[in-house]
Amino acid sequence: QAHIVESGGRLVQPGESLRLSCVVSGLSSEYYEIGWFRQAPGKEREGLSCITGHTGLTNIADSIEGRVSISRDSAKNMVYLQMNNLNAEDTAIYYCAVESPFYGARCYIDPERFNSWGQGTQVSVST
Repeated sequence: QAHIVESGGRLVQPGESLRLSCVVSGLSSEYYEIGWFRQAPGKEREGLSCITGHTGLTNIADSIEGRVSISRDSAKNMVYLQMNNLNAEDTAIYYCAVESPFYGARCYIDPERFNSWGQGTQVSVST
C-alpha cells in the first residue's frame, strides 16, 4: 500500500501563490493515478486535479481550472500542486491520494476512486 505525505501548506495572503508537495512511496508499478483534493470546514471533499502514472495525462476540475496546475518528479516520487491567485475560499485541508492499480489512460478526479490517502496539509488564505 502506498504511503503518502503532503507538505507545503501555510497561511498566505489573498492573491499569493503556493505549491504543495506530495511524496508517494510503496508503489510497485506505474499503473496508478495520484490526485489532489481539499476539504473546507463543513463542506464535502472536493477533487482538484490528478495525474496518471503510466501516461502522464492530467485532469483539472472546472471549478479551479486556470489557477491550478499539477506536475510530478518521478525520480523523487513527488507530485506537486501549484495554486495561483489564492482567495479565502481556497482555505481548506489539502490531501494527496493514490489509486493503484489504475490502467486507464487519463485519471479521474473522484475521491471515491482513491484507496490511499495522506494526512493532509492546511492551507489558510487570509489578510
